[in-house]
Amino acid sequence: MTFEELYNRLLKSSIAGNFTEELDLLKQQGYDPHHLSCLLGPEKHPVVVRTGLCDCDDMKQEQCRARCYFDALFVEDGGVTIDPKRCVGCGDCIRNCDGKKLTESRDILPTLNALRNAETPVYAMIAPAFINQYTEAVTPGKLRAAFKQIGFAGMVEVALFADILTLKEALEFDKNIQTEKDYQLTSCCCPMWIAMIKKVYAQLIPHVPAAVSPMVACGRSIKKIHPDAITVFIGPCIAKKAEAREADIADSTDFVLTFQEIQDVFDYAGINLAEMDEDDRDHSSKAGRIYAGTGGVSEAVRTTVKRINPNKQITVKTRHADSVPACKQMLNDIMEGNGGANFFEGMGCVGGCVGGPKALIPREEGRQNVSRYGAEASYDTPIDNPYVIALLHQLGLDTIESLLEHSDIFVRKL
Repeated sequence: MTFEELYNRLLKSSIAGNFTEELDLLKQQGYDPHHLSCLLGPEKHPVVVRTGLCDCDDMKQEQCRARCYFDALFVEDGGVTIDPKRCVGCGDCIRNCDGKKLTESRDILPTLNALRNAETPVYAMIAPAFINQYTEAVTPGKLRAAFKQIGFAGMVEVALFADILTLKEALEFDKNIQTEKDYQLTSCCCPMWIAMIKKVYAQLIPHVPAAVSPMVACGRSIKKIHPDAITVFIGPCIAKKAEAREADIADSTDFVLTFQEIQDVFDYAGINLAEMDEDDRDHSSKAGRIYAGTGGVSEAVRTTVKRINPNKQITVKTRHADSVPACKQMLNDIMEGNGGANFFEGMGCVGGCVGGPKALIPREEGRQNVSRYGAEASYDTPIDNPYVIALLHQLGLDTIESLLEHSDIFVRKL
């Protein structure tokens, strides 16, 4: 039985309510104990899972090992193996594995187990790239209703917390960029971008604001307001699975699911999203919604800096890159003094988050959807968004400047 077959059987039985019986049956039929361990206890394994021995010769395996941008692969016991301390979940090895012996970790079975515990509220945290991932007929309100039907206490748009991080980065820019030689690297969004800076370009860390990603900000905020809550991030990214396990921010997010994992649940549960009732809440601004596309963070910070300090003499000059090679080239240019900007944004996937490895629609279609959704927002910048201000007050921050002074929820030291 393959890993995918085992995954589908256990997922189907978990939704149907006969998980224990199916597991007993599988024990009689035979299954790979390693596969079962990866599915029931994903936190014990790397975010990239080896599902079998490599069919490739030694030379090919060595080529696969050398291709990893983060030196997270090594050859052991008849195949390429993942070092969980180095792997950032970019998914490049999965896409390029000729034998299809690598796959991403799955958190869905532990999540469904948590949803069965009615005493503990479980919140879905949906990534800004979600719009129209599940066909054009599916609105945010219908998706929220579907999450509640499968047991979630609610759905929170992470774009609202992208708003807050935009505001923080804009305040940082206004405070720190005082000459034409000063520059700032965004710290939000992409864990691959941050991993690259930490592991390869550590000299640039002083130019990165001490901020968490919107996912982490969202999870921490939910847990501050609801201390017993379980938080589940849902998006197109495998790297978020690795980010959620990093020791200094692991307090924020209990499980990370891909859009595909949730689509599997909807399919097996027989949920037709287009037929769901609307459960609508419109809280995020344009700035937060456009994070999912390349250049979205840069545009959000640029407009917010202008809103905060319209008289600032030094304007935001942005440069952005998507894909790991393009990010490396941009970082090399900065190191050589040829950056050509004062605000730099990096995204590990082509097109940004909408081009993530587990997105359900083509990245160009995703980019257009995100741009349209941003244009439909009631507010252009987070400082204009009353929900942002109200949430900051609820979290104990009396002014927006408090984000720079004492905002432990939103701070991370690299």
